[in-house]
Amino acid sequence: MTLNKLILAAALAAVPLPAFAQQAAPAAADAPKTEAKQDTIATLEQRANDAFSRGQYSLAKELFGKVAERVKDTDKKRYAALQEQIRVCETNIKQLAAAMPVPAADLNEPKVETAPEKRKRHAPKPGEVYATNMKELGNFEYDADKGGNIPDDVRKLTGTKIRVSGFMIPLDQADNISHFSLVPSLFACCFGQPPQIQHQIVVHAPKGKAVSYYPDEIICEGILKVEEKKDDGYIISVFEMDVTSVKPAAK
Repeated sequence: MTLNKLILAAALAAVPLPAFAQQAAPAAADAPKTEAKQDTIATLEQRANDAFSRGQYSLAKELFGKVAERVKDTDKKRYAALQEQIRVCETNIKQLAAAMPVPAADLNEPKVETAPEKRKRHAPKPGEVYATNMKELGNFEYDADKGGNIPDDVRKLTGTKIRVSGFMIPLDQADNISHFSLVPSLFACCFGQPPQIQHQIVVHAPKGKAVSYYPDEIICEGILKVEEKKDDGYIISVFEMDVTSVKPAAK
């Protein structure tokens, strides 16, 4: 596998797949709730094994962890096996990270204040396109487990036309991409440090249209939506964007 392909494969692993995959079909009305839960666990474990076989260790670790959390009180043997799978994922992630230097852009990136008393409030001017980047847009501390603490100035960005820079992680396929995740850095994604939920935008292309994969930084322009979305009890996103323009950033 070439270095570029390795980076892309690892980057694709950074965003939790269950966040965007179709939900499991609802159980029949008369089916026991425990059976439906087991189906969900089996689906998660299958996704984890598939991700591991593709070398997507960050994604596999995420999924194995969710399965382990559900079985830890009911199946100790299975829980122990899952913990070993998680350990193997972590080992592989460290080996990949050790093989590649940190890009200068990541080392020199300025710090964005996120503390409530220090963060910069968003105040776009009416009628203007609001220009920002992923770290600046998500410049707040967020409880990804409980939710409910998105600042008011961020919530008010819903419906705002924004121009935001970041890196593309396809969510459907490698070519003719209809939706993707925009993240601050591919380097962190590659090596087991998925961006926080507030540092991701799920970007949707117009219906019937698609974009090509860009390996470098891109600029997206479109309408932002701020809303906590959940899947299977987990918060999976707070930002979505209906994009009207996707182009490479100036170098």
